[in-house]
Amino acid sequence: MGHMATTKSTKKPAAKGAGRGRTTSRGTKKTKTSPTKTPAIRTFKRAVAAVLDAPNVERTRPNRLPKDAFFLDRMKALLAALDNPHQSVEAIHIAGSVGKGSTAAMLDSTMCGCGWAVGMFTSPHLTNVRERITLNGEMISEAGFTSLAARVTKACAEAAPDASFFERITAMAFLHFAEEAVDMAIMETGLGGRLDTTNLCKPAVTLITRIELDHTHLLGSDLASIAREKAGIFKPGVPAFSVPQEPEVEAVLREEAERIGTTLKVLGKDVDFSSRFCVDDDRGAHARICFIGEHKQYMHLPVPLKGEHQAPNCGLALATIDTIGGTDPAFDESIVYQGLSETSIRGRMQLAWDRPRILVDGAHNAASMTTLMRCIGSHVPFDSMICVFGCCDDKDIDGMLENAALGADKLVFTKASDQPRAAEPEVLAARFSESHGRTCQTAANVKEALEIAARAASRDDLICVTGSFYLVGETLDYLKELQAHRG
Repeated sequence: MGHMATTKSTKKPAAKGAGRGRTTSRGTKKTKTSPTKTPAIRTFKRAVAAVLDAPNVERTRPNRLPKDAFFLDRMKALLAALDNPHQSVEAIHIAGSVGKGSTAAMLDSTMCGCGWAVGMFTSPHLTNVRERITLNGEMISEAGFTSLAARVTKACAEAAPDASFFERITAMAFLHFAEEAVDMAIMETGLGGRLDTTNLCKPAVTLITRIELDHTHLLGSDLASIAREKAGIFKPGVPAFSVPQEPEVEAVLREEAERIGTTLKVLGKDVDFSSRFCVDDDRGAHARICFIGEHKQYMHLPVPLKGEHQAPNCGLALATIDTIGGTDPAFDESIVYQGLSETSIRGRMQLAWDRPRILVDGAHNAASMTTLMRCIGSHVPFDSMICVFGCCDDKDIDGMLENAALGADKLVFTKASDQPRAAEPEVLAARFSESHGRTCQTAANVKEALEIAARAASRDDLICVTGSFYLVGETLDYLKELQAHRG
């Protein structure tokens, strides 16, 4: 890897301006004396440990999860101990199998560009747990994280001692957004929707991105069952939008919307929306969309993120903007256009290194792997692709391997070192060889896998690291460390 050259990165500045005068609900309720002594949290390191060491579904093998692992009573008790900060925050709530992070990023960039104070809660993180909680595009500070972790840990000791990592980090996000009096919070579900900890938010709009077969062991074995769980975020009278879905998915979403007492609008059917993929000298290959809402219209608008699949996600973002800000002068079409154009997102189609070229993307299921391979084919020229692949063992491994093989000329299987759910590289290699009859290699960790790939890569080849956000995160950490050593 000694011949690698670093890629210069740019950082989008935080949006200017504060909230629009919204007051914060900060109660004066006296807390009860904790029956259990908890270590004082005074440092960021201790705060991270206190949060990450809690029971963590993201790191637990599905067959070890009890059937009642997901319920909202404990989260309600935790938030009550914090004086219910979620009740003072309006939110955009997003559920779906793929596209949640991209939709959130486009909304965040657009609303910040229009001068709103915007909080965003997403998962998973790539290299730093603070990535999950942002304000105006910037991660929460270490001091802020430490203070919130201390308060939430204390509340857990009083009201919810068994609270999970995700419950704790969600509570921290609600508390942060309430006390910063954000104009809007963007809340991305972690898993499903109906019983997700974020489902206690107070939504102004609910969004459903593309639904695919994923987490079938927890959400259901067919698309209709999964769609019903995702539709659990619908609330009476709260506008709901969805990207185009498979017929059985759309049928369930409409049925659930009617049962809950809201109206679901699907892009391209209930909302005037269209997209096309084009190539020009200025932008190269990119998608453009046309959107006509109740208040605004955007014609032939370039989608800021790469890939045809990002067009409907962008449409969801514009539908949301039209709904919550269509009559607000701050959301002038030209300002929306500028804010949207500045969208960036780590870990998706990200060129992380120049020589050899290393692209990272957290495609984590079969559908997103297909999308990734098509996107690379449309946007990244290369002679040969070497795919460094690792995934969790509860995924549709055969489907992911099938789709990865469509674009990759060589595969190196590895695993994220800090993920107990990771499939063993030897198991992945055996399944790939059996189904495809092609040779492949294995590596014990990311460093070794990248060394193998770098030795095989020529000047015009591409190394693609994919299959898991955890693997992508470790790759970015390793490349950062490598660059630091190079000086």
